[in-house]
Amino acid sequence: MTDSQPLWIPTPERKARSNMHQFMRRIAERHGVDPLWESLRIWSIEHRDAFWAEMLDFAGIRPFTPAREVVRGSTMLDTQWFVGMELNYTAHVLRHESGDAILFANERGQRGRMTFPQLKAAVARFAAALSADGVNVGDRVAGYMPNIPQTVIAMLAAASRGAVWSSCSPDFGTQAVLDRFGQIEPTVLVTADGYTYNGKRFELRDRIAEILPKLPSVRRLVVVPYLEGDRVVGDFSGLAPDVRVAAWDDYLPADAGPLACKPVPFNHPLYILYSSGTTGVPKCIVHGHGGSLLQHCKELLLHTDLKPGEHILYYTTCGWMMWNWLVSGLAAGAAIVLYDGQPAHPDIHTLWKLAGELPIHVFGTSPKYIAACQKAGIRPGAEHDLSALRAVLSTGSPLTVEQFEWVYENIKSDLQLSSISGGTDIVSCFMLGNPVLPVYPGQIQCRGLGMDVHAWNDDGVPVVGQKGELVCTSPFPSQPVCFWNDPDGRKYRGAYFEFYPGKCVWRHGDFIEITETGGVIVYGRSDATLNPGGVRIGTAEIYRLVESLPEVLDSLVVGRRTNGDEEICLFVVLREGLVLDAALVEKIRQTIADGATRRHVPRHIRQIREVPYTISGKKVELAVQQILHGEPVRNREALANPQALDQFEGILD
Repeated sequence: MTDSQPLWIPTPERKARSNMHQFMRRIAERHGVDPLWESLRIWSIEHRDAFWAEMLDFAGIRPFTPAREVVRGSTMLDTQWFVGMELNYTAHVLRHESGDAILFANERGQRGRMTFPQLKAAVARFAAALSADGVNVGDRVAGYMPNIPQTVIAMLAAASRGAVWSSCSPDFGTQAVLDRFGQIEPTVLVTADGYTYNGKRFELRDRIAEILPKLPSVRRLVVVPYLEGDRVVGDFSGLAPDVRVAAWDDYLPADAGPLACKPVPFNHPLYILYSSGTTGVPKCIVHGHGGSLLQHCKELLLHTDLKPGEHILYYTTCGWMMWNWLVSGLAAGAAIVLYDGQPAHPDIHTLWKLAGELPIHVFGTSPKYIAACQKAGIRPGAEHDLSALRAVLSTGSPLTVEQFEWVYENIKSDLQLSSISGGTDIVSCFMLGNPVLPVYPGQIQCRGLGMDVHAWNDDGVPVVGQKGELVCTSPFPSQPVCFWNDPDGRKYRGAYFEFYPGKCVWRHGDFIEITETGGVIVYGRSDATLNPGGVRIGTAEIYRLVESLPEVLDSLVVGRRTNGDEEICLFVVLREGLVLDAALVEKIRQTIADGATRRHVPRHIRQIREVPYTISGKKVELAVQQILHGEPVRNREALANPQALDQFEGILD
């Protein structure tokens, strides 16, 4: 992998225009650091107090009260950041006086636009309504919402008052919503009356009727008329005692005056996100105002090179951390592009058409979507005007070598392709793109500034050019504030810090390799890593080869314990009309053997109808593994398509 040639090298002119280059020059002048990427990366870790203070200043974050200390403490469990500082996330992201803030589109062809002054005024009105309802510092405001402007408005309004925001997308089932909101006890619930997906209409009144009686903390229900636009579809009144119901426009005061944001401590809770919940009730992960804002500014300004006036889209729902990350694009003075609906409705060109029309400068997606475009045989760069597009971001699973190559051949040759990787746990990235570095096929460009990331082998020793566990060995500001309802921190410590006894390091659960060029290859989740004959194999190594075959639309690979060893089990979704016969089985086996090793070849290959996915779009490997071992699956509600698990019962008999 390290011997491959770069697919893209930024020109000297492009490097010089980048925010990263400006930051490098600033650090060189102020701190005597060589203006080279690796020098800056190492300095950002070894001098974390100076680095994060410089990042705060570079991002233009102006606190209400400055910090007495940048950092206090030394370990990942006792470090405090910006002690004594008071700031507010909403105050910073809405400080811009002009320009577009939100561009909206959905699968029904509806479009919308809000400027920064319009957004700020809308947030002020919703914040005033929350204040009239008695919502104050620390109260929770929850959204059961599509990816529409009202969701952003509600989140920013809650944050402006020091309340805590949490959201689920409307494709979450009732139990999945209760598993999440039931733990955090919101006082206000904001919902749409419904949504559409893939051309189908879904009304939410009956689901809300199930949810509200089981959320006794809710005192106010606000309903957004989204299906028809001018009226709420369905009668939401009287669904639970003591819950006051109002349509969105009726809830807002006619004039709220200027927005006033409450100063809160750096680590004050901003929002609550949730683990996938596939192995039990989801963990409620609390993230703070300062850490989230500072980390997002670093990633958007420096690593993504986002600039004022640009348009950034990330295809996401409000139940995935990338929605929170996208909203922080406002901090750069950029317009965030919200798309609601199926990204391939009415056809696979929908988002590329939007990218040409708006236009979009930074396009965020997933390997699954790129694979769908690849399988459909489209050439977005030839079929749409993508002259403004300068970066494509991808996350959710590893991007394969072939997908890297497809992007440069079919989207645009002069493009920063940033495979990024982190997670809900840190509401940000450990590894991501870089506008001053080349792009190598199959590799994430670099580790993030200030993120002391390593690959550790089984002995807990950092390795380069070898596979290992992703660990972070130094504190960073976007570590979770805490887990909700975890007063002694036991769940938090157990989730990340107890894998290596006696070493206070963050073990993330990814199986990675740090290359000699400084890039990172992700091989999949380490808890789903295959281990036939004692050799660790990342699932991504097999996905890459199998899904390159034209007959295969999707696949899932897991390990099954047997006779003291582990055998690899592969499940494939084929193109319509195809059947997994002996010839295709042999073709799959040979493709894997030729592209990897004989050890990678599955013991079992079976055809399935669909791959099970989490609601946030990740393949569900562990639940299938549990079924193959005859173990119960604890939380099917965490899946987007729980019925897909049924096909694995007895599939290897």
